[in-house]
Amino acid sequence: MSAGLFSGSRTSDEPPGLVPALSHAVNLSAPALTEFALRSKEGMLTESGALAVETGEHTGRSPEDKFIVREDATADGVWWGEVNQPLDETQFERLREKVDAHLRQRATYSQDLIVCADPRYRYRVRVETEEAWVAQFARNLFIVPASKAEVAEADDAKITILHAPSLEADPVTDGTRSGTAIVLHLSKRIILIVGTHYAGEVKKSVFTLLQHALPARGIATMHCSANRDAQGNTALFFGLSGTGKTTLSNDPNRMLIGDDEHGWTDDGVFNFEGGCYAKTIGLNGTSEPMIFAATNRFGTILENVVVDPNSRIPDFADDSLTQNTRAAYPLTFLPNAASDGQGGHPTNILLLTADAFGVLPPVAKLSREQALYYFLLGYTSKLAGTERGVDEPESTFSACFAAPFLPLPPARYVELLDERLRQHHSNLWLINTGWTGGIYGVGHRMELPYTRAIVTAGLNGDLTNGSFEHDQHFGLAVPTKCPGVPAEVLNPRATWSDAGSFVRVARRLASDFRAQADQFTGQIPADILAAGPS
Repeated sequence: MSAGLFSGSRTSDEPPGLVPALSHAVNLSAPALTEFALRSKEGMLTESGALAVETGEHTGRSPEDKFIVREDATADGVWWGEVNQPLDETQFERLREKVDAHLRQRATYSQDLIVCADPRYRYRVRVETEEAWVAQFARNLFIVPASKAEVAEADDAKITILHAPSLEADPVTDGTRSGTAIVLHLSKRIILIVGTHYAGEVKKSVFTLLQHALPARGIATMHCSANRDAQGNTALFFGLSGTGKTTLSNDPNRMLIGDDEHGWTDDGVFNFEGGCYAKTIGLNGTSEPMIFAATNRFGTILENVVVDPNSRIPDFADDSLTQNTRAAYPLTFLPNAASDGQGGHPTNILLLTADAFGVLPPVAKLSREQALYYFLLGYTSKLAGTERGVDEPESTFSACFAAPFLPLPPARYVELLDERLRQHHSNLWLINTGWTGGIYGVGHRMELPYTRAIVTAGLNGDLTNGSFEHDQHFGLAVPTKCPGVPAEVLNPRATWSDAGSFVRVARRLASDFRAQADQFTGQIPADILAAGPS
């Protein structure tokens, strides 16, 4: 191992033969980072060699602690409000100095990476962290450059992430809400993360910066997965967490372009990342064999997955730490990953939702206006029992399927996607991976084999030219036949035993849609807002 990677000196109590102690390590490999993580007791190895870590108090993102620096260069364009809270530049610089001082006093690990698979739009990413496992997480999720030339081709204005999870912010002097803070300076492209060990903040902060930088270059940025077939036909899968975005795009008969973040240019789509950050709760090798295999490899990071301390076998069914258990692994761990991370203009676009009310059809063909309407609203459901006081399903909306990561107003992302749809005429589908036969607690989750059959039929053209019937509650065109799916499953009303209850619940959800859409009046073209339930 190259001595040039290290600064600092070896301490007297280190066992011989190990990598020297260091104050700063640059671009260490997965084996070296794993060794340091284990020596620092940051986690444990599973039976298969994955590194399992726990993130303590924060097992998910902290949206209330996210800030964007209010500065002259970008302030006028930011979508200020609950999602993007302002922090002034003086407070940012003060916190940055604290973070710099904190990291100088600790052993740190840096990685020089890139984002954006299309070389024309690449950015350098420098991650500096006090945790070896987070450096490995970054290597897994971003693109590890193959050469110095590949780094040199990237944009000179690199993204810098200063990650200091053991440092607490001071709300009085730093202007934060708590000791946790995720602060983005858009023009300097600097990210400060303090007070949280949850590594998803690293991934999603970079996504937020790209959602600011790339639209200025005319690129439609999208929170979606993507794959392509042998003929190059590309499909996009939009959806919030838990709707099947990762699961459905991992198809053994198609090449995976990426599972979460993409851009759409004049030439096609490209992945922002080099890895996957898959939810693992309930994961098993039968229903999701490729993802399961990837989670059980050396180099993978398992985040908040319960592991038996003796056998070291992960229990993916155990949610005692959190429902939000995760695995971070490189795309190369999947046998069907596209090596270039790119695809052509999408032939099909699928908008995924997990409707716990059980009233949306499992599949519907959308017009351009309807697709933009459902993209704008970003609907799914919050399940009963997942939060204190939630006794029945609740409608959940996230603008553009990505509200927490939108530095610009939603209308800008709708506009960019609309431009692409008008040019390329993709087939557009709404896919409900949620409940059928009744509301959550009465009905049951849509069977995964049915959803897979629906997706396959949509992608290969079996649904496109079939017959459709009109859904009176949501104005959707619902296929009457789909290979591998019983006809009654396609009609949500037919799966309910109580017709009156179905109508009441459908009307309630339609009303929720209208109320959510009303807030965009005057911001979004009227024909798009009129494409929802009447």
